[in-house]
Amino acid sequence: MSLRTTIAATAAALSLALPVAASAAELKVAYVDLQKVMLEVDDGKAAKSRLQKWLDDRQKEIDKEQNALRAEKETLDKQASAMSAEIKAQKEAELQRKVMLLAQKWEKSRAEAANKEQQEMKPIIDKIDSIINTIAERDDLGFVLERRDSGIVYARSQHDISNEVIRAYNSSKKTAAKDAPTKK
Repeated sequence: MSLRTTIAATAAALSLALPVAASAAELKVAYVDLQKVMLEVDDGKAAKSRLQKWLDDRQKEIDKEQNALRAEKETLDKQASAMSAEIKAQKEAELQRKVMLLAQKWEKSRAEAANKEQQEMKPIIDKIDSIINTIAERDDLGFVLERRDSGIVYARSQHDISNEVIRAYNSSKKTAAKDAPTKK
């Protein structure tokens, strides 16, 4: 590459970089830790509690069925020597079928849990997004990044708006409760 070509390429790059650098100086950026916000807003805590209770109930059902199957297997193992090969094979096949049904129930329960979590969290996430938009507009932020998914390796805590989002969310619930009509 000749000197003239190098100078021309450098000049072109600088002419493109200077306006970007100038606008970057005006650009305000913040970040939010959505996971923290979800766990600390009052509605998020309540939703997590409801989900955990639902999961615990399902786990108790599955544990109860699993214990029943274990007891059935132990009984089968004890009585196996007194059974004919055909009856033993039939009982083992029936037990195996029950085990498969329990595994399917467990998988179905996991899918239901994911669906239930999504249903519980969607309105909360929508409201959090609205609050973030309000804060971004008010503070003239060009970007609000999610701390975990954005690839942020380091950011000053002064740019973290997570606590502000939590306060705004929780105070909006209290304001809405005060403004709600009372029954007479």
